[in-house]
Amino acid sequence: MASWVIALELIWFLGLLFQSAFAQLALKSERTALLGLRTSLGLRSRDWPRKADPCTVWIGVQCRSDGRVVGINVSDLQRTRRGRLDPRFAVDSLTNLTQLTHFNASGFSLPGQIPDLFGQKLVKLQVLDLSSCSITGPIPTSLGNLANLSVLDLSRNTINGVIPSTLGLLSRLIVLDLSKNLITGSIPLSFSSINKLTLIDLSSNSLSGSIPPSLGTLSNLQFLNLSNNSLSGSIPVQLGGLSRLVEIDLSLNSLSGGLDDSLFSGLFRVQTVVFSHNGLTGGVPDALWRVPGLRFLDISYNNFTGILPNLSSNANFGYAVFNLSNNQFYGVVGLQLGRFSFIDLSSNYFQGKIIGEIGRNSSLTQNCLKNSSNQRTLEDCKLFYSDKGVQFDSFDSFGAPNVTVPTTSDSSKTSNRKLTFILVGVLGGVGFVVVLVLCLVFCLYKCRKDVGQQRGTTVSPGPPAENNLGFAGRPINFSGLGEAFTYEQILLATGDFSDSNLIKQGHSGDLFRGILGDGASIVVKRIDVPSKKDSYMVELSIFSKASHTRLVPFLGHCLEKENEKFLVYKRMPNGDLLNSLYRKPKEAGENPQSLDWITRLKIAIGAAEGLSYLHHECSPPIVHRDVQASSILLDDKFEVRLGSFSEACAQEGDSHPNVISRFLRRPQTSEQGPSGNSSATCSYDVHCFGKVLLELVTGKLGIGKSDEATVNEWLEHTLPCISMYEKELMMKIIDPSLIIDEDLLEEVWAMAIVAKSCLNPKPSKRPLMKYILKALENPLKVVREENSSSGRLRTTSSRRSWNASIFGSWRHSSSEIIAFPGSMREGPNASKQSAVAFAQGEHSASNKRLSNDVYPEDLLELERPKDD
Repeated sequence: MASWVIALELIWFLGLLFQSAFAQLALKSERTALLGLRTSLGLRSRDWPRKADPCTVWIGVQCRSDGRVVGINVSDLQRTRRGRLDPRFAVDSLTNLTQLTHFNASGFSLPGQIPDLFGQKLVKLQVLDLSSCSITGPIPTSLGNLANLSVLDLSRNTINGVIPSTLGLLSRLIVLDLSKNLITGSIPLSFSSINKLTLIDLSSNSLSGSIPPSLGTLSNLQFLNLSNNSLSGSIPVQLGGLSRLVEIDLSLNSLSGGLDDSLFSGLFRVQTVVFSHNGLTGGVPDALWRVPGLRFLDISYNNFTGILPNLSSNANFGYAVFNLSNNQFYGVVGLQLGRFSFIDLSSNYFQGKIIGEIGRNSSLTQNCLKNSSNQRTLEDCKLFYSDKGVQFDSFDSFGAPNVTVPTTSDSSKTSNRKLTFILVGVLGGVGFVVVLVLCLVFCLYKCRKDVGQQRGTTVSPGPPAENNLGFAGRPINFSGLGEAFTYEQILLATGDFSDSNLIKQGHSGDLFRGILGDGASIVVKRIDVPSKKDSYMVELSIFSKASHTRLVPFLGHCLEKENEKFLVYKRMPNGDLLNSLYRKPKEAGENPQSLDWITRLKIAIGAAEGLSYLHHECSPPIVHRDVQASSILLDDKFEVRLGSFSEACAQEGDSHPNVISRFLRRPQTSEQGPSGNSSATCSYDVHCFGKVLLELVTGKLGIGKSDEATVNEWLEHTLPCISMYEKELMMKIIDPSLIIDEDLLEEVWAMAIVAKSCLNPKPSKRPLMKYILKALENPLKVVREENSSSGRLRTTSSRRSWNASIFGSWRHSSSEIIAFPGSMREGPNASKQSAVAFAQGEHSASNKRLSNDVYPEDLLELERPKDD
């Protein structure tokens, strides 16, 4: 008996030994696979460093607790220079990652066809996102083997061929997005088998044939977009069975026939209906007007006809947008137009007089209306109503606005009155020009006098800003702007906005934590419309036009309620920088743990990347206007995501104002934040970012947003300790909780130098954000290149290099001027005096001349970009 026990224990031990050896082998194989993927995709070593642990250091790599790789996200990454020269869809190494469940390459160029290995080898995949990857060729039929797949996004590529019917085997699929490709053929009937689908987007392809009635069996479907194809036939009434449908878009097709009442009788939750640019006929069913949550209706450019009911009686249509233009509706407009956010009834055959005032929220042109301008001809209207067999009310003032025509006896008085107005206008114009010239001369004299007397005075970067983005006037495409959440979903996620879920009360709205039905952690911003007005529209406009990995992920919105709007973001596990610099101790009595220097530098670089994108890659440039520690959000690996966009706006005017505009810009004593009269210029963001950098160095987060007196006192104490020639002074202001060696001290020193350049009192002398980013990415070069420069000087401007921008700004922000013969520099005492002079605003004319013209020649060596 004892021998049997010993034998069993031996077998169990050998099993454990074999299992451990197998696990080690698997981990080694997966690391080799990741290194192979790094090489084949040409990824940068800064993102996937060869000697570091992929699970803890590599960006976008997610592992289980046992070290097995389960997720890869390369959408945030960039290739090396060599990789960009020859991009390929080379991912064969993925076959060894047998536990992989998520692969996201959105926005990462992968030219070529989708390999069969995805469907043949990666059978555990749950999410496959290859959107905007420059993919060509057909969709592999083998993707139908991915039985666990829940999200398939192949949108925004040049995929051709037909949709394989094998996709109908993906029984767990929730999201299917094949939009914006070159796909042909018909919609597979097999889609009706995917009962869990909540979103189908096949828009902007070349699909033909009819809409399968069997789509009406997808009881969980919330979003259906088949727009911009060549679909024909009628709209199947079976779609009326989609009781959870929120948005349906069938526009820009060749659909025909009428709409049945049963199509809308079961659509209780639908908010958006778009059937425009088709050949639909007949009347609009009464059931459509009774849909309780309808907020956006576009049935324009069809052949609908009939008399509209009195829609004003439906209180749910308040603040809705309706477009019924370019149809054949007729009769009297029995609507109170002011109840709608916008309504377009143009190019129909409505007659009679409009009830109430006609505002900017309506379009009524090209109808048969009384006392309204830009209407159809009388003959056209009579002919239409005659064909319909309906009486048409002809009247004298048809097609003309209410005006009073002067009689013949009053013509001479009218002429004299006109002459008087002309003379008054001419004399007034001449007088205005004279006054303007005198004002310009006075301002020129006054500004020259101010320049001589107030050289140290801080100047506001520009005129007051308004929350009006350059692109805000364009319509926002809500269908492509995240998910349209229902109010019930928002309440359920936040626990009815319980106090325990309140994160903070922000200046643009209250922030609540929440959890969606699928377990995703979110943050909900609740905006009180009467007090905050249209601040939420600013954020929606930003996220509809800007997309970058350094912006907080925007998940969707809820705009159902009149006085409250809700914006939904992905929750960042580490919160914001303000609350993450010092972590709470695990046990009582312990001191708070602060972030190490490597993480602080990483955060600074990430924030600079986000701001650089807004300033230099968006058109027009976007000014954040609320750059502070609480706006810098951090994910689970302390990667930065910028938030708080309610104050953002487009940069005002030209970045190089002309002479007159400079003279008319009066000096001010300070730059105010968004709560006051802040400036809509990128240099304002740079100034705020400089304070954040100083806060990272000193550990005094949040002080940059204190009152003006506190900030000034802090800067007067801090800036004199930042000297380009005396590193040891930094020890007086460095966060005492930082543990740093000599090399790290130089990095801290470099960040402080960059911060001081950003805080230049003259906005025009501050460095651009793209140069700040380069300097933070190369911190040691900032101090070592500058301090190892020879005495040789050049007298030509080198503004093209980022380091010249930083040091040029430095010389304008302090009086530490390189004004020495040969290789002689200012000594330590001189640098201390110049730092004090900067804090006191003492800038001599001779120093200004030297700082404009003199640059160390060695600084030009840093112009060449390096990828790896």
